[in-house]
Amino acid sequence: MTLGLEPQHGRRLRAPRESGSTMIEPPPDDLAAIVEENLALGRQASYDLHGRCLGEVSRQARGELLAAAFRWTTAYRDVDPPPEEAAEGAIFLAGHQPQLFHPGVWFKNFALAALARRHGATAVNLLIDTDTFRQNSIPLPGGSLSEPKRLAVPLDRFERPIPFEERKILDAELFAGFDRRAGEHLEPLVAGPLLYDYWSMVRERMRQTGNLGACLAQSRHQLEGRWGLSTLELPESVVCSSESFRWFTAHVLAHLPRFRTVYNEAAREYRRRNRIRNVAHPVPDLAAEDGWLEAPFWIWTAENPLRRRLFVRLGRDRVELSDRQGSEFLLSLSADGPAERAVEQLATLSAKGVKIRARALITTLWARLALGDLFIHGIGGAKYDQVTDVLVERFFGLRPPGFAVASGTLHLRTDCPEVSEDDQRLIRRRLRELRFHPEQYFDPAVATALGDVPAEAAPDPQALITAKRRWIETAPEGADARRRFLEIRRVNEALQPWVASERRRLEAERQRVAAALRARSVLCWREYPFCFYPKDSLRNFLRRLLPKNG
Repeated sequence: MTLGLEPQHGRRLRAPRESGSTMIEPPPDDLAAIVEENLALGRQASYDLHGRCLGEVSRQARGELLAAAFRWTTAYRDVDPPPEEAAEGAIFLAGHQPQLFHPGVWFKNFALAALARRHGATAVNLLIDTDTFRQNSIPLPGGSLSEPKRLAVPLDRFERPIPFEERKILDAELFAGFDRRAGEHLEPLVAGPLLYDYWSMVRERMRQTGNLGACLAQSRHQLEGRWGLSTLELPESVVCSSESFRWFTAHVLAHLPRFRTVYNEAAREYRRRNRIRNVAHPVPDLAAEDGWLEAPFWIWTAENPLRRRLFVRLGRDRVELSDRQGSEFLLSLSADGPAERAVEQLATLSAKGVKIRARALITTLWARLALGDLFIHGIGGAKYDQVTDVLVERFFGLRPPGFAVASGTLHLRTDCPEVSEDDQRLIRRRLRELRFHPEQYFDPAVATALGDVPAEAAPDPQALITAKRRWIETAPEGADARRRFLEIRRVNEALQPWVASERRRLEAERQRVAAALRARSVLCWREYPFCFYPKDSLRNFLRRLLPKNG
């Protein structure tokens, strides 16, 4: 059983700190055994999914996935069609929201392509367009090298947060000119950014699709094709609209009381194990309200695309669906009866503009259990999928398939200041020592030469130090304890002029380190969108896993 990163990977995973570094866990050479085991688990998956074997539903889902991904991808770039037998072979998956993510996230796409090529698998990247678009203002560095500052440039006109699936470009002129506005701040700090080449492709896709996320993702995927990647892509919304996923949805809804119990237990165990107090992490518990049970899906309509939680009320031979905001729908479904009618009704609702979409854990659960043979996570997704592992084992009674994790770190510049918080802490500690232990830094020649104390200064500093040592060696008892404290403090204060030069040096160093840390926090922040990075260094960073002649 895979309970999480500790059992599967043997250590906790963190993003690499050094610029240009990457990580893949387990290492690529160790993945063959995991892939083979996952393939075996898939062949043995005999769970009864409402009258159909999970293996049978999985074969249907894989065929639907590859056909839909080929249709989607060929709408904007040339790719070879998957072989007819691809659905029976290995499929590797990854996924992320269709937004301007940082190079560490993008590296996951390149790892997907390289590992799939290495294992003879078909690679499909899922665009999680069921998530909401919130990144309206894009962070970027500005100012100068000596005084950089983090700014934000609007990507499009602001609108309420709605799913990427529904998010249109609202201000075409503002969106089209993003590269010019961002470049004005970026050019003094970054030489040869990818921004201009990429945004010319974005403008071209904007003329073909009005969807903001699709525009960004398709342009990025076109770049990947130019840089040697042979992958397919598909929005998660299309996956959720497939017949196989509707069958899975009907099964979960019909068995929601048990599913909800396992889901909430798994989330609470994760919080306890990781000492998390925030009940919203890794995911909130599924609620119960007035006889309604919350399901692990979102619901919205084409007319009102605000994402809402889906609630369910189970009857004897029917399941009621509601967003608890006035929209209610009925499915002919029970835990023991057939699911065909409910699957048809879900398709009818979809045709009428009612969107039922997977939430985060269900997205990866379905991907790992039915769609593919290896899912490549980022670090955050890998942590949360510890909960998914428990769901797979306790609800489905199956061994969770193993997964891989890929991430990386790249800084905008190679000359980031070499400072850290440790430097600042060391200076603070030494300044404190100057106050309470000045004798450790005592140098009368330096103090006299710099004029901090006159040459004929009295009392003799050596005599002060001797007196302090005597008081330190005196046991602090009774009334003498107060006097001992006051005498030690008096000596410390009397010795301050003799360490004034060291204090000035440390104060100047503290200011320098503080300024360098501020500059580093701007220049070396790893979260800037990939298109802001120098094109050549970015390409070298991303393509290291690909064949040299790829």
